Amino acid sequence: MIRPIMKDVLFLSQKSEPATREDLQVGTDLRDTLAANRDRCVGMAANMIGIKKRVIIVNIGMADVVMFDPVILSKDTPYEAEEGCLSLAGTRKTTRYENIRVEFYDMKWKKQQLKLSGWPAQICQHEIDHLEGILI
Repeated sequence: MIRPIMKDVLFLSQKSEPATREDLQVGTDLRDTLAANRDRCVGMAANMIGIKKRVIIVNIGMADVVMFDPVILSKDTPYEAEEGCLSLAGTRKTTRYENIRVEFYDMKWKKQQLKLSGWPAQICQHEIDHLEGILI
């Protein structure tokens, strides 16, 4: 289901709760909402659609990947980025890492790891910040 975009800074600045198998619908809602906003968005966190759960979706080029309870295991090569967000007006500067390794549960609730570089790595870091209540 396509959900409205949350813009309440107080809600967005709260830490998200761990996801469970019962939250698989959140992943589907993120897919639908990202698809509806594809012209201006490349990733989303569940809190951006009003759900305070640790679920994100990241476009990694040819596919959108839903991640439940994502954790960055490693990162290297820091750089300064300027980012915008569908939930927030304007852009903000932040430090990102060129290469990351992230662990998460997929839509079949199987643990996965991905190595991401460049733009997909930056998107993933931005969405994981959302889960921590960090507004970039």
